[in-house]
Amino acid sequence: MAYATAAGYENLPSGNFVPAIYSQKVLKFFRRSSVAEAITNTDYSGEIENYGDTVNIIKEPTISVSSYTRGSTVNTQDLADDQIQLIVDQGNYFAFKVDDIEERHSHLNFESLATSSGAYTLKKAYDYNILKNIYDNAATSAADTGTDGSPLTGASTTLTGDELANVVSAAAKVLDENDVPYENRWLVADPEFFEVLRAASAKIMDASVTGESGSALMNGQVTDRVIHGFKMYQTNAIVNGGAASAASHTFASTNGGEHIFLYGHMSAVATASHIAKTEVIRDPDSFSDIVRGLHVFGRKVLRGSGTGYKGVFSGVADLGS
Repeated sequence: MAYATAAGYENLPSGNFVPAIYSQKVLKFFRRSSVAEAITNTDYSGEIENYGDTVNIIKEPTISVSSYTRGSTVNTQDLADDQIQLIVDQGNYFAFKVDDIEERHSHLNFESLATSSGAYTLKKAYDYNILKNIYDNAATSAADTGTDGSPLTGASTTLTGDELANVVSAAAKVLDENDVPYENRWLVADPEFFEVLRAASAKIMDASVTGESGSALMNGQVTDRVIHGFKMYQTNAIVNGGAASAASHTFASTNGGEHIFLYGHMSAVATASHIAKTEVIRDPDSFSDIVRGLHVFGRKVLRGSGTGYKGVFSGVADLGS
């Protein structure tokens, strides 16, 4: 049954609506799709509840090793108890309104759809924030993987699949030279990066085209096989050219025409994320419920050079659509 609406009222114009949304479902959908959740240290998420919370993280002490000869005196080292503060100083929210008539006469259950959509938007904003922060603070290795203003180029200006595979191998070498643990390494890039990488004659990502039914890929993971030691993740937060903007939750190289990717180790950055509130309140100006949710989070670089890098190249061979 259709109901008349006031002039200018455009909320849910098709009459398809849902009155409630639940924080646990928001969190479920959010974690299922977030790249940032997969590549950062999330051990401290359970310790925050609200915007402004602070987590004190004790830094791992650096231990000195001295030579020893028989009968020599062993001198003990004083351990440092330095700490890093992870402050929850970032936040995003959603809010929408459902009229009582719309709620009462809803003929479909839109709860899952609204929850998934809201969580996906939070995920986009969160991934953008975390990945952009890594990009802004990452170390570079210009000779190995390029940097802003000094990008890598292929033999014919643009990189082929095989040349891009060599770039991934070079990224692994950068981490190897910094004694970065082999496990939990990651690489994040845009879809074009992986399109070209799949064309490498070595077929290093062959598992992604074999259709293996046993692969459980999520969080943007491109393949469940490790490539040159990296777990490979795809994101639309990284774009090329002038289409980048905070409003669209995207970023690009500071130099136009350059492609970027990020790589490192899970220990490089700590994130603490929490769906602080999801609540339904009455609208004082109409017979409606207002549904709103608040997502708060913090991020902090825990380790220095060697665990978080960015690579830049000038272009890739266009495979067409």
